[in-house]
Amino acid sequence: MDILNIFSAFGLSASAGLNAYIPLLVVALLARFTHLIKLSSPWDALTSWWMIGLLVILSLIEFFADKVPAVNHINDLIQTIIRPTAGAVLFAASAHAITDIHPILSLGLGLLVAGSIHAVKSVAVRPAITAATAGAGNVPVSILEDVTSTILSILAVVVPVIIAVVLILITSWIIWRWWRRANALSRT
Repeated sequence: MDILNIFSAFGLSASAGLNAYIPLLVVALLARFTHLIKLSSPWDALTSWWMIGLLVILSLIEFFADKVPAVNHINDLIQTIIRPTAGAVLFAASAHAITDIHPILSLGLGLLVAGSIHAVKSVAVRPAITAATAGAGNVPVSILEDVTSTILSILAVVVPVIIAVVLILITSWIIWRWWRRANALSRT
């Protein structure tokens, strides 16, 4: 099993937690027009013109729906099913990862990664930003999420080692924060 394929899969799944359609579109376009990623059956269906067109339309719908203050919360509710599913598909489809890892494990890992990022975004981050800025911060944060999702998707395919470093840094930071919180609670 090529470890870089796993890093790509994790990066693409994480990207799907922010925006379901951008990483799917990036993978579809890179698989169709480059040799950076090769999708095996049944995932190669992403490279059909019909699927690419559908992903462009869905990306545009999500882009605009996520910018309207009241609609963005409804969009996040709808995306609670779609983003983890997209993460599962991306993890399984990423650069032959499905051939080396059991399909159920691949789908489960993608679902977990994308679902976790979506949950943090839609349950903690977005409501806090909405409350703190009276909704004014939603548009810039949504644009930042879209840009981050696009860059992370491209980097996950082009430079998966960066994804590994980022995942290690984030994991280390989370562990450090938990350790610090546990020490603070034990002193009180």
